[in-house]
Formats: sequence, C-alpha cells, structure tokens
Amino acid sequence: MKTPSNSENEKIIRSLYAVAETQDSKLFTSLFTEDGYFYDVSAGVKYYGKDLGKTVDIYAKAFPDMHRELIELYVKDEENLVIVELTLNGTQNGPLVLPAGTIPPTGKAMITPCCDVFHIENGKVKSFHCYTAGTIMLGQLGILGNLSAAIHQ
Repeated sequence: MKTPSNSENEKIIRSLYAVAETQDSKLFTSLFTEDGYFYDVSAGVKYYGKDLGKTVDIYAKAFPDMHRELIELYVKDEENLVIVELTLNGTQNGPLVLPAGTIPPTGKAMITPCCDVFHIENGKVKSFHCYTAGTIMLGQLGILGNLSAAIHQ
C-alpha cells in the first residue's frame, strides 16, 4: 500500500474506508455531502440519503469478516478526486442481497478486485463510484456457472 500523503482528500477517503471496516453504516453515511451519492456500478444501483450505508450493511451481513485491502491511492487534489485500487476480501457466511435476488451463504472466500472513484466537496464525499469485478466475485463464490440456480427470488 502506498504511504499516506498529507492530502486532506486522501485522509477523508482513508477515513471512509476505516469506517466501512467497522461496519458502521450510519457513520459511513455521515461522511457524504447532503446531496452525495454512492453508485454501485456492478449492481447498477445508486444510493442517496439514508440509503448510502446500505452496501456497508449488505456486505457486513454477507461477509462478517469483510476487509478492504487498499492497494494504491491516486490523488488529484486540484480536482478533489481520489481513485483507489483495492480488493474486497471475506468469506460469505451470510446471505448476499443483490438487485437480482439473494445468494444464500456459500462459505467460500473471495478476494475481489475493485476500483473506487471519489469526488470530494467541502471535506465530504460528493460522489463514490464503486467498480467491483462482479464476475470475479461470483466466480470465487462458486455461482457464476449457474446463476439461475444460485439466486433465490
């Protein structure tokens, strides 16, 4: 992992990940601007307002041992932009709720690549686009080959 810089924007984003690690969805939500949003690109869903912490709750339930391993942070302070390469790591011991339905616990581990793009405004997150490698995650959970059998509606 890259050595942290003195960038305020980088500190804000590192703090956001630290809060996600504690699985505190309310505190997570408080780190966004009033009109800020979280876009889960692989799920095709945008979250606003009190729903901003939903993905923290969804992944905490599905992967109680969830850990985000930050690999590299790219900071463009003049544009209030932070891009993060990371992996999502954990064992699926709970139901994973997706827009298409729920995947029951598989007991399988994942180490899924992800890229997050943040825009910051006045010390808070204005937008957070999360590009999770969904097909890799589903493959690691052992359900990619038979999606219709794996998803309960």
